[in-house]
Amino acid sequence: MPSNHYEVSLGINSLPPEGELSVLFSGCGKPLPLHRMGPAVHNYYLIHTVMQGRGSFEMAGKRYDCRAGDTFVIFPGELFTYAADATEPWQYRWVALVGAAAPKLLQALYITPASPVRHHVDTRRIRVLYDRMRLAFQSNDTPVMAALEASGQLRLLLRQLGTTSADASLAPASRPSDVERQVGQMAMWLSLQYDQNLSIAQIAKTLGYHRTHLSKMFKQVIGLSPSQYLYRIRMERAESLLASDLTIGQIASSVGYPDPLYFSKQFRRWKGVTPSDFRRDLPGQP
Repeated sequence: MPSNHYEVSLGINSLPPEGELSVLFSGCGKPLPLHRMGPAVHNYYLIHTVMQGRGSFEMAGKRYDCRAGDTFVIFPGELFTYAADATEPWQYRWVALVGAAAPKLLQALYITPASPVRHHVDTRRIRVLYDRMRLAFQSNDTPVMAALEASGQLRLLLRQLGTTSADASLAPASRPSDVERQVGQMAMWLSLQYDQNLSIAQIAKTLGYHRTHLSKMFKQVIGLSPSQYLYRIRMERAESLLASDLTIGQIASSVGYPDPLYFSKQFRRWKGVTPSDFRRDLPGQP
């Protein structure tokens, strides 16, 4: 046990980090009064949640007094310091993570270097998630299974942080409007399901809007109607598939057109040439 802690427990991922989001290690500790870390810089993200007691956290030139239920996030490359209180030292749990998805996920939760603290977290739920991450690495399970378990628990932890009452401290101007959220959801739906027999009216109904109203909002935000947006996605995907060895019929089916002749007609409207002519003119084609 480190001499600056009453208690400490740590689980470490023995595999090299890979994928969009990976846990490096997770632990829990009860540091001594005035125990201090920093000033220092990490090359990974480090999330702490205070379970009991108090302490202070400093980053990006700001100081935060934290207590039970508060979570603070240290960002890579940011100079930080944190210290336990002199009379009521905190107890906390932590997780270190890396991955290409981490910046976007935290940004989506409005957790940034300028706003790195969340208040009033439900520590009963979060404690379990931290403990499962730590114990996954301390168990006799295989490293691959342990890493998968920890990664899943990390995502649940981030979800909990995204639903805390700290949302009230976010700048309203930084939040997307209801219209933007609904349009974004529909755009994602079309982008992922373009190969299906989609009904704009049914999508609008699922999102709780009349087709005409949602289409109007969609065009205001995107600049295209939902049908135009879907058509563009399908045609751009068809262009990329025409560089493959798939037949015209297989490509048509892959982009949501069961009828190859109808697909060819739509593609010619898009590019001014048939799919076969487009393919023949591609570089490297005989």
